[in-house]
Formats: sequence, structure tokens, C-alpha cells
Amino acid sequence: MSTTKVKAAQLWGKNKEDLKKQLVDLKAELASLRTQKVAGGANSKLTKIHDLRKSIARVLTVINATQRSQLRIFYKNKKYLPLDLRPKKTRAMRRRLTKHEATLVSEKQKKRQMHFPQRKYAVRAEA
Repeated sequence: MSTTKVKAAQLWGKNKEDLKKQLVDLKAELASLRTQKVAGGANSKLTKIHDLRKSIARVLTVINATQRSQLRIFYKNKKYLPLDLRPKKTRAMRRRLTKHEATLVSEKQKKRQMHFPQRKYAVRAEA
């Protein structure tokens, strides 16, 4: 069993199957260490359990990050994006009109602007 810490830099190059296999191995090792702890093993097991839990978290982080990046590529030019891939922002910002929607002018308003434009006044400067 491997008791060394898993480095995240090493994980990024691996494919999904290797990561899943490593995850299963780490979980099995964690389970065996926990049974040894209950049976009355040494206190050094506690640090190994801690390291294993962190290693499992690193593997899961890499798996989730690669999965999300693949989903971003898949949905790149689609009309709709899944909610968890959209930018978070704030609720008010998400409900705000888009730039395109804000610049739209109705037919009635176009006619009104054309027939009654803004008046231009020349103001003489007092000396």
C-alpha cells in the first residue's frame, strides 16, 4: 500500500480511468487503516488517515475539474448553458437586462424620436 501523499501536479496528466483506479485504491487503504485504528493500532495511523483523506480529496478535485472543463467545451456554442456552469454574479445582476435588450427601441419610440427630435439651443455666453 502507498503511504506517500499524492501530488496534484502528477494527477493532472492522468486519464479518467487511472484516476478512478487510484481513488478506489486510496479508499481501500483508508478503510484498512480505520479498521487497524479501531483494533488498537499505533497513533501514527492517525496522520496516515489524515494524509489519505487529503489525497482522496485531491483526486476527486482533479476528476471534477476535468469533467467541468469538458462540459464547458461541450456547451461552448450552445444556446443554453447548465446552471452550474453559468457565472454566479448576484441575483440582481443575473436578472438585469442585457446590453442588447437595454438598447432596443420600440417602433412607437422610433417614430416619436424621428418626428420630435431633441431641440438644439445655442446659448450665448455673457461677457
